[in-house]
Amino acid sequence: MIEGGRKSRTSVNTRYCGEWNKVQMSQRIVVIGSGFGGLASAVRLANRGHDVTLIDKRDKPGGRAYVYEQDGFSFDGGPTVITAPWMITELFALAGKRPGDYVTLVPVDPFYRIFFHDGTHFDYTGDADEMLGGIRDFSEHPEDVEGYRRFTALTERVFAKGFTELASKPFLSPIDMLRVAPDLMRLQSYRTVYGLISRFVKDERLRQVLSFHPLLVGGNPFQTTSIYTLIHHLEREWGIWFAMGGTGAIVDGLVRLFGELGGTLMLNAEADEILTEGRSATGVRLTDGSELPADIVVCNGDVAAAYQRLLPARRRRKYTDKRLARMRYAMSLFVIYFGTDRLYRGGGDTRLAHHNIILGPRYRELLNDIFNKRTLAEDFSLYLHMPTLTDPSLAPRGCEAFYVLSPVPHLGGTTDWTREMRPYHDKIMSFLEEHYLPNLSRHIVSEHMIDPRHFRDDLNSYQGSAFSVEPILTQSAYFRPHNRSEELPNLYFVGAGTHPGAGLPGVLSSAVIVDNLISESLDSGPPRKTSLPA
Repeated sequence: MIEGGRKSRTSVNTRYCGEWNKVQMSQRIVVIGSGFGGLASAVRLANRGHDVTLIDKRDKPGGRAYVYEQDGFSFDGGPTVITAPWMITELFALAGKRPGDYVTLVPVDPFYRIFFHDGTHFDYTGDADEMLGGIRDFSEHPEDVEGYRRFTALTERVFAKGFTELASKPFLSPIDMLRVAPDLMRLQSYRTVYGLISRFVKDERLRQVLSFHPLLVGGNPFQTTSIYTLIHHLEREWGIWFAMGGTGAIVDGLVRLFGELGGTLMLNAEADEILTEGRSATGVRLTDGSELPADIVVCNGDVAAAYQRLLPARRRRKYTDKRLARMRYAMSLFVIYFGTDRLYRGGGDTRLAHHNIILGPRYRELLNDIFNKRTLAEDFSLYLHMPTLTDPSLAPRGCEAFYVLSPVPHLGGTTDWTREMRPYHDKIMSFLEEHYLPNLSRHIVSEHMIDPRHFRDDLNSYQGSAFSVEPILTQSAYFRPHNRSEELPNLYFVGAGTHPGAGLPGVLSSAVIVDNLISESLDSGPPRKTSLPA
């Protein structure tokens, strides 16, 4: 169920509901990884009538959306920015279920509160008039108001091409890319996000407000293709949402649905190798030595790490270890989850919103340190999540739940996290106490933290990247690892590292692509095209 939306844009296309289960031949399918890509794929394939087993190495499902529960607090591992909510509710509707029986989504406003080093802040919302008024008051350049209007008009066209037309389309051959290249060039995809925005607005702080979005999907605004400006229109069109009970409530709802469809979920079951015979995948061997035979394997694990760890080198003609090492990978993250025994809301105590972006004194230079120099800088920018403003049930009565996230280099750099973890933690928490959360150190009653080693060791991410393959132009669409493996025709990939990319809409779109590719290969029913809400 979706509550309180500004637009009634949440209906889904269920034209083939009830027909999609009619497969010509049920296949044994093993899905590796229970993140959103794996869960969405498992639900879609089980709904078609296949025999689907979903495995995960951890003790709970969710992948990056794992939930940490301690001391009466619930901390979402992520993702916590939910856009295009109909892509989630559609999964229930496809199975003929009422989404509201499984999950409740509520809108978040403002979308983000963005703080600057000089003490100013800007509320980024989905209301066009509010945004124009905010820009008029905020920018030192009056012409930025009209510049923003022209920018949003362009992002609508970018969205129509990059999301509506291409997000659910597989790019499996150079011809697929050649067909769309002229349109992408006309939309200035060769520019970076920051470079394109700079053509429309002059105020440097406003440029930062409009260009930080690639960081939410692991990209550097100074390097990410401007196609990612489509996020602006996507957010304006459908808003930003929060699941009551946290993102983990969506995971729980999808797991329940998967079970109702006859699927099997195996936890504490880590894949050790994708078994092969000839040029086909034949199953998955687990680290305990047991084997799961399969006609089809779908992998929601990090693409680069999966190729390197799960597929023997002799089976990899394209994704050799050398090729994987040459690819560019997204940043990693340092995250502190913490609970306080007091509230930080109301009165003069706080200016915080649900989603807070806290930008440091350097923007371009800091991102260059993270993405290119791969060094841990003295300064930082932060995302501070305060979900108990929307859902107090995530903390004990009278308490507050937070997490603070800092983008940091992946493990391809030289940072020694065994030495740097505690000093970096202390620096961030001291900063929050001084500027945003008074007396914080005296009120923390629960805490958990992760650094890039978590992404490498617990989530099997190559170089500890938090978002897999970096979303630059030469690693997008056809140039990104394909949804159908180039190595084995019955091995498929979903998730952040494959097309169309990271972020919930991208990951859920990859599940649509794989569902359709598998069905087309079996000729087992009409393709499912995720249709935009009418």
